[in-house]
Amino acid sequence: MIVANVVAVVLETVEPLGLAYKAQFVAFDLFSVIVFTIEYLMRLWVVVESNDQRFSRPFMGRLRYSLTPMAIIDLLAIAPFYLSWFLSIDLRFLRVFRLLRLLKLTRYSPALETLWAAVHTQRRALAAAFVVILVLLVFASSIIYLLEHEAQPVAFASIPQAMWWGLATLTTVGYGDVAPITAAGQVFGGLIMVLGIGMFALPAGILATAFADELRKREFVANWRMVASVPLFSHLDALRIAEIVSRLELKILPPNYAVFDKGDAADAMYFISVGMVEVEIPNDPHGLAAGDFFGEIALLQDGPRTATVRTKSECQLMALNVRAFKNLLMSDPDLRESLVRTSEERLRELETQGTSDQAN
Repeated sequence: MIVANVVAVVLETVEPLGLAYKAQFVAFDLFSVIVFTIEYLMRLWVVVESNDQRFSRPFMGRLRYSLTPMAIIDLLAIAPFYLSWFLSIDLRFLRVFRLLRLLKLTRYSPALETLWAAVHTQRRALAAAFVVILVLLVFASSIIYLLEHEAQPVAFASIPQAMWWGLATLTTVGYGDVAPITAAGQVFGGLIMVLGIGMFALPAGILATAFADELRKREFVANWRMVASVPLFSHLDALRIAEIVSRLELKILPPNYAVFDKGDAADAMYFISVGMVEVEIPNDPHGLAAGDFFGEIALLQDGPRTATVRTKSECQLMALNVRAFKNLLMSDPDLRESLVRTSEERLRELETQGTSDQAN
């Protein structure tokens, strides 16, 4: 609905389309406002059921929620429509103002949520970088005003007017509509261009690093939860689970892909994060889904793989290599005992199936 609204706003500005489908655009906007209004009111109504104690009181809780960033965005998405009933607003401005509905995507987009988290985490560093850039802009504009004012009294009539040149030069955009003509001004302009490359790279570097850190953090949390949900590791403390997670290697495999074949050398055990695999036992294939693990038998026995495992769908597997596996067992006898017990049960199933096949 949000994306469709943005597309409608964009297409409505194309005059032939806007005139030909005016009624349809108006009807769709009315329908969208009704849906978004109901959503906003329902969020206000149920927020008191939230676990957040700030919103527990019927009146003050709803008032506090209405002042949160996401609630304000929800309100801005519908406000222009209702304001048009009471205020004389330019319809062109009103149509473009509806693009604020695009901000509602931040509620549903993990990527935008991650970007916002990165900006929030590095807000002090970003603020410091922008202060440095602002100081440099004022400095550059003041100097170029002194150097070029007499030669170009119109283009560099004041320091605020010179800031347009300073901004275009520091960002290395270089529109060319305003440029120094004196030798001193050109030399100074070249220096500002070089400084601008470094200064405007600061916020980009800060954001890129913060975004990568945030992605790693979220990936770590997801993997931690996945490992913690495996019954085999239910008795481990948070630090031990974090240690296991740090040693896991992500593998994304397509459907019908052999993770390993019977008789292969054992190099890792696997945890299923997403998808499903099948252990190919003759006449009785065994399926494993998200949260299950496999591949531990050969590692415990220091022998070859005892069965072929093939993906049934696209899978995300977390691999724990043989060295990390053995270090983990040496440091946790209870875990070793649990793994041995599980592997013995699985071996008995394989042996039972093999005996049954020979009898047949």
